[in-house]
Amino acid sequence: MEVLDASSLSFSTRLKWFGICFVSGVFFSILGTGLLWLPGGIKLFAVFYTLGNIAALSSTCFLMGPVKQLKKMFETTRLLATIIMLLCLVFTLCAALWWHKKGLALLFCILQFLSMTWYSLSYIPYARDAVIKCCSSLIS
Repeated sequence: MEVLDASSLSFSTRLKWFGICFVSGVFFSILGTGLLWLPGGIKLFAVFYTLGNIAALSSTCFLMGPVKQLKKMFETTRLLATIIMLLCLVFTLCAALWWHKKGLALLFCILQFLSMTWYSLSYIPYARDAVIKCCSSLIS
């Protein structure tokens, strides 16, 4: 169990690996976005964008530990966002690499972004409520 616990690493080591994973995640996402504009770049975009999101999501495992991270991900307040986000990660890769549906891969990347944002907002008190209020005031 100690291997799965973030406390088995020193705080500075956890912070370094958090930074490495998070920065590489951002780098992969930006690289993927740049590759989108190349001929046939939708596959590379989908793969790198998805890898970037996985790396960024994994970075928090170094701060709180993988077990605690998984428990928090599947709390009732985050359950729907987590499931949609994980499904979109898988479906993005399926659409780009196996189904060869560019439009579907792009749609799943957009849904990845939205579900990841909604998931991330759940960690900020009242952030989701503020977003809902903002969006509803724009609509009405």
